[in-house]
Amino acid sequence: MRLLSAVLACGLSIGTASAQGAAENGSSAVLRGLDKVNGQTQDLEIPVGGSAEIFGVIVSLRECRYPADNPTGDAYAYLTVRNPNDATVYFDGWMIASSPALNALDHSRYDVWVMRCTST
Repeated sequence: MRLLSAVLACGLSIGTASAQGAAENGSSAVLRGLDKVNGQTQDLEIPVGGSAEIFGVIVSLRECRYPADNPTGDAYAYLTVRNPNDATVYFDGWMIASSPALNALDHSRYDVWVMRCTST
């Protein structure tokens, strides 16, 4: 009986691992910034390993991934958002395009979120 339980548990864990789908690495990410005071938005593309200033913050992109079977699907990116003057880090972590509030930038004036990954 224990052997049957172990075999079933192993089989179920293999099934869930293969059902998760592979992710591809993008070469850049398209981000959108919002200035909450005046309502302006701005889109920008940042290459992996690069940084750019959007409104009053510096955004660095470490990695951008997307589902291999759905390139226009749910992208997620590892971002660092910091103050350009004193290097205070406002955000450092993964941000998911379809759920930006899940792990969001916490800034009183600016907001940044991932739109999609791009590959060349």
